[in-house]
Amino acid sequence: MRRFGGKVVIVTGSGRPRGLGQAILQRFADEGAHCVVSDVSSGGEGLASSADMAEVVADLEQRGAQVLVQPCDVAKEAECEALVAAAVARFGWIDVMVNNAGIGFVMKPLLETSGDDWDRVLDVNLKGAFLASRAAARQFIAQGPGEDGIAGRIINIASQAAKSGFPHMAPYTASKHGMVGLTRSNAVELGPHRITVNAVCPNHVTTGLGAAQNEYFSKLLGFASVDAYLANMRAKNPLGRPGLASDTAAACAWLASSDAVYVTGEALNVSGGEEVH
Repeated sequence: MRRFGGKVVIVTGSGRPRGLGQAILQRFADEGAHCVVSDVSSGGEGLASSADMAEVVADLEQRGAQVLVQPCDVAKEAECEALVAAAVARFGWIDVMVNNAGIGFVMKPLLETSGDDWDRVLDVNLKGAFLASRAAARQFIAQGPGEDGIAGRIINIASQAAKSGFPHMAPYTASKHGMVGLTRSNAVELGPHRITVNAVCPNHVTTGLGAAQNEYFSKLLGFASVDAYLANMRAKNPLGRPGLASDTAAACAWLASSDAVYVTGEALNVSGGEEVH
């Protein structure tokens, strides 16, 4: 299927190999989309290096996609505006904005969590989604509706932590709960402009970030090893496994497709039945 032939898809936080953002772009590339790779390019903790970006781009090009790389710190208003402007300058328009950039490696007890920790996570995870959504919405409104009657899609990558609380992750959990609120508010406000806004709420996915969480929580919860922790995770899931990045990517593809033109304001669980709220 080439459902997205000629469509332009931006995914923030997509510059790391084997990350969730890369998987989302891979799915769109396989279905014909032009891809905008965006990440913070400094190679620090949780950040993409130039080599990382190059690997992601090479993979997408092998899949037949035209690719633009536009570094962006989503916590900075001007960089979010520049991200959308660069995509439009290259391709002429945009069709999908996926707000995937996030910080999930700040794991501390509440009493040890600093104000700076809080600001760091909320600035990227929630403020970043707000800024990128606003920049995309302005462009969607300027473009007007396409052939399927939709001007654009905004898809927010939330989390199971948007529905349930988790220990030692107060800023992350709050940011993801807030992302669902942002999704619902924006869906109501942007609906008259023919823009759909939805969130995807995956359970645990073992990406690079997920691996760090595995290490932390296996020790916190008293498991003998990461393998034992993962075995317990599989056992408590109705479908018998943690999430895959491809599961989230498939949900994004559906929400961006013509099959989902009447779906907006949703926070879609992709958790194998683990999360039902």
